[in-house]
Amino acid sequence: MADIVNLRQARKQRARDEKLRVAEQNRALHGRSKADKQRDRLIADKADKFVAGHRLEPSDRDDQ
Repeated sequence: MADIVNLRQARKQRARDEKLRVAEQNRALHGRSKADKQRDRLIADKADKFVAGHRLEPSDRDDQ
């Protein structure tokens, strides 16, 4: 015979599992320290300046 399953409890457990999955994704995306964010921002700014400095014709717009 099959095990008896309480559908209410199964539905709640499925919702808890989904919340944990979403939380894990958010930690991976947003769980960075201030120093990590600053380092990435500096690297991106340096790359933008490098590309802008090697343009053949300067653009009219500064940062776009």
